[in-house]
Amino acid sequence: MSAAAAPGSAPALGIQVGDYLRVLANERGASAHTLRAYRRELEEFAAWIARRAAADRPDSSDACAAGGGMSAAQIELRIDRIEHTDIRAYLGSLYDRGLSKASAARALAAIRSWFKWLARAGYMERNAASLVATPRLPKHLPRVPSIEQMNCVVDSVRDDAASWPARDRAILELLYGCGMRNAELTGLNLDDIHWANEAILVRGKGQKQRYVPLGDAAAAALRVYLGERAARVAAAGGASRATPALFVNLRLRGLDAAGGAVGRQARLTTRSVGRIVKRIAILRGLSADVHPHTLRHAFGTHLLEEGADLRAIQELLGHERLSTTQRYTQLTAAQLTEVYDRTHPRAK
Repeated sequence: MSAAAAPGSAPALGIQVGDYLRVLANERGASAHTLRAYRRELEEFAAWIARRAAADRPDSSDACAAGGGMSAAQIELRIDRIEHTDIRAYLGSLYDRGLSKASAARALAAIRSWFKWLARAGYMERNAASLVATPRLPKHLPRVPSIEQMNCVVDSVRDDAASWPARDRAILELLYGCGMRNAELTGLNLDDIHWANEAILVRGKGQKQRYVPLGDAAAAALRVYLGERAARVAAAGGASRATPALFVNLRLRGLDAAGGAVGRQARLTTRSVGRIVKRIAILRGLSADVHPHTLRHAFGTHLLEEGADLRAIQELLGHERLSTTQRYTQLTAAQLTEVYDRTHPRAK
């Protein structure tokens, strides 16, 4: 890697990282979670590249003595001089730190996305990251509860497992009955429920929107919850629509004394939803690794098992690529193999 260049010849790596993150946020509508992850991966990569360049160049005092006239602090790193071998070496450093192949693959995905944007913006003539192969990952199919297990969990939300049973029952009904992501659920507003059309407007990744059907069980659970929600908000001193958030926290933190919406508008967080789902699932006999996305996997898997078309499942889940939805085909095949091995006389 030849990383030294005359000052001003190219923006510093840190500036280019910041520019790309602003593009992700403002033009591509990336979520806060995505922005945090990309910032972490790219800043760590830029810092590693800077250390590698500093180690490769001669001591600044020697350079000045030789007439270089430029201190280490004045040397800027140029993105177009980073080779694919540098990126491979960085992935190797991640393995040396004990990180998994999945972690390395996430880092490479962020670097590739950044380099692709840099190439389009004219900062480099060729994209070195495109020459780096993705680490081969083992295929881990998510463990999905059976239909009977899911029905048991959703139908048994009571005071022993929930701090607000009506709300928590509605949460489970939407996660499993509509296949929403956790962030999509917590981002729902009251106006997103279209009762006349029996549908819910869901805002997915990249500001994409889709409508998902509102089933009878989910609609019934929502009506019970909304009645209690209105009473709680009114008791706190505000009108029932003081906050647009559909799912609110137990103590309505985020509403001022007059009931007006401030801060996070009492909106339930994704972390709280994760705790709610895990607590109820464990108390009803499911494994401790259950989380909100498990219910989304169960939604897609059970639809496929009951004969739904893969293309329709793709639309319901909001997958951009059909290949993502095809994971559920693999999951169902794995389950069929397990049943065969357990029950067929010639398999034993």
